[in-house]
Amino acid sequence: MQVLPVGPEALLVDLDGHPDVLGAVAAVGAALRDARERGELPGVVDVVPAARTVLVTAPGDREALREVRALLASVDTAAVPDRAEAGSVELAVHYDGEDLELVARDAGCSVDEVVTLHTGATLTVAFGGFAPGFAYLSGLPAPLQQPRLDTPRPRIPAGAVGVAGEFGGVYPRASPGGWRLLGRLTEDAPVLFDPHRDPPALLQPGTTVRFRDAG
Repeated sequence: MQVLPVGPEALLVDLDGHPDVLGAVAAVGAALRDARERGELPGVVDVVPAARTVLVTAPGDREALREVRALLASVDTAAVPDRAEAGSVELAVHYDGEDLELVARDAGCSVDEVVTLHTGATLTVAFGGFAPGFAYLSGLPAPLQQPRLDTPRPRIPAGAVGVAGEFGGVYPRASPGGWRLLGRLTEDAPVLFDPHRDPPALLQPGTTVRFRDAG
């Protein structure tokens, strides 16, 4: 674990090289969020997990950053955070994606088996990024861990469900993208991002996600 200054008001916890980097990011993020909830880090404004790092911001409070460094020294990056409070979400999917046959071919299985693999996995929100409300979901079965498309599509509709590398994801709004598409959420699916909701993103780090075949 490296703790790097990002200007005078933030620290970047770099966990690249850890044998379970996503687990370590989750452990660090959970420890910092728990400390904030206990009132131990009043100067910390935000804790932002990513694929290999956790950003901690404390504008105008260098003492808070010193406290963060002290806390990090005691974090067990091998510990599995308690996911119970993060909640769980089930999303119904029509598995009719443009890349479903491509994914099946590269996985060496049938389309039905791709659907079974996807619906049988319990995924976890590792972090958010790319677009408001977009969650990177870890825990994807190995056969579904496939590369992005060589040429991104100029427009992917909101609700599209895809895979890219080690992550699964759902597009919260129409946007360009290069993920391989398995299907789309049903029309009655919950809103993934609502700026008037607290928190705005439905899928928060630590939330477990399961997909259900809606036919």
